[in-house]
Amino acid sequence: MRKLSLLILLPLFYYYGYAQKNSESKVVTPTFEAASIAGNKAGEDANRRLSIYLPPGYDQSNERYPVIYFLHGFGTNDEQMMQWIGFKALMDSAIKGRMLKPMILVLPNSDTKFRGYFYTNSSFTGNWTDFIGKDVVQYVDKNFRTKAHRDSRGLCGHSMGGNGALKVAMLYADVFSSVYAMSAGGMHFAGEFTPAHKSFRQLSELSSVEEVFKGFDNPETTDNAAFYRVVLASMARTFTPDESNKAFQGKIPVSYSGKTRKIDPVVLKKWESNFNINMIEDHLPALQSLKALKIDWGRNEEFSHIPLTNMQFSKKLEAYGINHFAEEYIGGHVNMLDGFEGRAFTELLPFFQRYLK
Repeated sequence: MRKLSLLILLPLFYYYGYAQKNSESKVVTPTFEAASIAGNKAGEDANRRLSIYLPPGYDQSNERYPVIYFLHGFGTNDEQMMQWIGFKALMDSAIKGRMLKPMILVLPNSDTKFRGYFYTNSSFTGNWTDFIGKDVVQYVDKNFRTKAHRDSRGLCGHSMGGNGALKVAMLYADVFSSVYAMSAGGMHFAGEFTPAHKSFRQLSELSSVEEVFKGFDNPETTDNAAFYRVVLASMARTFTPDESNKAFQGKIPVSYSGKTRKIDPVVLKKWESNFNINMIEDHLPALQSLKALKIDWGRNEEFSHIPLTNMQFSKKLEAYGINHFAEEYIGGHVNMLDGFEGRAFTELLPFFQRYLK
């Protein structure tokens, strides 16, 4: 009798163990060809990886889910951000604790030869705004059970990714309804990030890609000239490409004669047209259509231009009557982002719980 009972129970133990294991969340990393990047003159690979979090029970249900799209910063990629912030554990905990409805989280890989193109469309490097607003969303909607509607799509990002979230939101407001930009960088010249930066002079004297990247080892060190050389070179090849420049295939808005610095107004105007703050006037209806918009930055930010430009961006939104949240918190560029006490868990996820359907 005991042996018979065991024979009956063993398949049940196996079934429930299998069901529990397969009801857990998981992260998948598919690769697809992005039409908006294919054929670019810079030789960037159009085959793009996505890191995608699928919530518990995804494989066992026919349910459709809201989607959060998270854009990574300069010099990193999707897998690094997924691991560093600890998104899988954060999403699992938030869903289990019912502070977040089951959702899909998507991190696109936007790493490039020059470590990121600020999610900007370019005749040289490819259309990186369209990559997010069109290619990634269409691929995810086609291959995963999403709620394929604007009201169920959220867009967010950190640093360069925060910049990208705001830029993509202005150009693809019909795709995303709720947007959260964290410590958005490179939104305009201010603070340490100006045409007077020493890295502009360095770039003007370089003749090879190797020279541009020499010493590029710590992308979060604000006084690291190598970091800014790569950032500015990336902007130059995106905003004002020039294939005759052998070092970075772009034009910078300044030139030098001895100690004298001269501004090129044509190049400067093109750069400024790609800065988020100067895009607001041309995209007021898009910004007004957003269901929710939030920006934040750290009071102790290591990149001094970020608090200045984020405040400027917020004030300009306010002047035009664009409803949004803007918050300064005590912290730096990255030290308040990850883990269960970080803002990804305490601020970002609750924001999308509230505003995504």
